[in-house]
Amino acid sequence: MDPVKLAFLLVLVCSIPVFHAYGQLDDKPPQGILRSGIVGVKLLDAYFGTSTEKMEVGPGDKNVPFTVEFANIGTTDIVGIKGKMSVPTYFHSPQGINYPILADSNAKATLGSNFHLTFYLDISEGALIKTYPGSVEIDYSRLKSSGVRQNSFQFTFSLPGESIVNLKSLTPVITSITNNDVTLEISNSGSATLSNVDIVLQNTDTSVSSASVSTTNVEKVIFDQNHWKVGSVEPNSAKTFSFNVFVPESLKNEPLRIPMKITYFNAHGDKQSLTRVADLYINGLVKPSIYGVKVIELSGKKTLIGEILNEGNADGLFGFVKLQPRGDSNIRESSQYIDEIEPDSPVPFNIPIESNGPLSFGEHDVRVLVSYKDAVRDEHTITYDTTITINPFADNTDYGSIIGGLIFLAFVIAIGYKLYSKGKIPFIKKGKTPYVSEKTES
Repeated sequence: MDPVKLAFLLVLVCSIPVFHAYGQLDDKPPQGILRSGIVGVKLLDAYFGTSTEKMEVGPGDKNVPFTVEFANIGTTDIVGIKGKMSVPTYFHSPQGINYPILADSNAKATLGSNFHLTFYLDISEGALIKTYPGSVEIDYSRLKSSGVRQNSFQFTFSLPGESIVNLKSLTPVITSITNNDVTLEISNSGSATLSNVDIVLQNTDTSVSSASVSTTNVEKVIFDQNHWKVGSVEPNSAKTFSFNVFVPESLKNEPLRIPMKITYFNAHGDKQSLTRVADLYINGLVKPSIYGVKVIELSGKKTLIGEILNEGNADGLFGFVKLQPRGDSNIRESSQYIDEIEPDSPVPFNIPIESNGPLSFGEHDVRVLVSYKDAVRDEHTITYDTTITINPFADNTDYGSIIGGLIFLAFVIAIGYKLYSKGKIPFIKKGKTPYVSEKTES
């Protein structure tokens, strides 16, 4: 064989393993060398709030925290972590619109751990409740390694809005010794939805009232319900729920505070619980009735008399009795002030009958009205329609005059005793004899 050809074949055979070795270097790097596509930091989340709690924020809020969370997925601990964030123009640094949004961390992010940067933002009034894009650049150094490394990340974040919970009673006044229909309103004056709202009555036998000191008197009344599922309450809207409350006789003329535990999910999907109190006022019951209405003759004058019985547990205040004609009666309207209408004590009234022209004898259709105010100064009126008979005057004998005078005296004594028992007679106090000074001789 030609020596030249032999030499060429020998070189060709020896070069084949070398080409194969170069192919292995391209496919698999030696142990300990990272691929160029792997970085040491990974972005996990971006949201309004701190590292321990997400926050509800809305348009117009100032200096609110915004947290970006990362993971150290590299091969060593990192330190000197600093960040610069870019977000839409609705969000800017509290220092001003043209200032950079910066944050740094003095902590060391160990291998395999999570770390965070918290920025602070002002939110424009014109910002909408929606999702926005953002980006962040972070600089850091690796331990036992020189130089500063830099990574950039794109992310999206939501402006969640705020939920503001209020509770009030649409039935501000309830009445003692009565089964009351009560309606409460839960409202959301914020910009985020209250989801899956659940309301539980507090301070009952199954909750706070078992404590040594009760902060309300709600355990003394009877509720027909104590748990309500309201659903979702949209921003700037309200929902109502109702129940019945029976108030015992011992509670009157005082407030009733009803604490409610409200549980809901906020815009971040986090479960929230808070307590709100609905305040009502327990009004005493004034329940007057009119009876014993008839006409008598007092001192030569026809007089309508009767009594008022209050079957409630509170005084009727500033009481008036009014007599009104009905139909073709010529009796003139007139009234009498009777002051307080006390419970369980008949209050007499007597109204002299006046007429337009000569008083017609016979039957007259009339209406008796009793008006009064309760403890919250609401006015009430009850009516009593009846027919009275006006008879001709009895003969003017001494006997008739005596009888009329005695009846008149009895009414005067009854009214006088009522005023005396209340201490409303001038210069005379209940239980004391008026003092009369004796004139001494000079």
